[in-house]
Amino acid sequence: LQLVESGGGLVQSGGSLRLSCAASGFTTKSYSVAWFRQVPGNGREVVSSISGDADIIKYADSVKGRFTISRDNAKNTVDLQVNSLKPEDTATYYCAGALINEVPRSLGTWEYDYWGQGTQVTVSS
Repeated sequence: LQLVESGGGLVQSGGSLRLSCAASGFTTKSYSVAWFRQVPGNGREVVSSISGDADIIKYADSVKGRFTISRDNAKNTVDLQVNSLKPEDTATYYCAGALINEVPRSLGTWEYDYWGQGTQVTVSS
């Protein structure tokens, strides 16, 4: 089971990016995915999560109204559209998968068994 992120880059404050997470090796569509981010010296914080059937979506308060998560189960991709970027959004963004349909209640990193390698998002002021 593998997750691969793409779409990161350098963008000015107020700009947008579309991050993509491509999943392979999953034999079921019932896997929950979350996007986390991490800055050096800090732990990973959840940004957004989506259930396997996309019925449940959650966002961190810091990104509500600016970020949008979506998934295409036919293509095995989960995207994160990030708009109105701020310098404080600068981080390495990771996607993570859990072999359950539901969004884990705690949204802790321990809930997710599969991780991508991360994609860097840098927002200049």
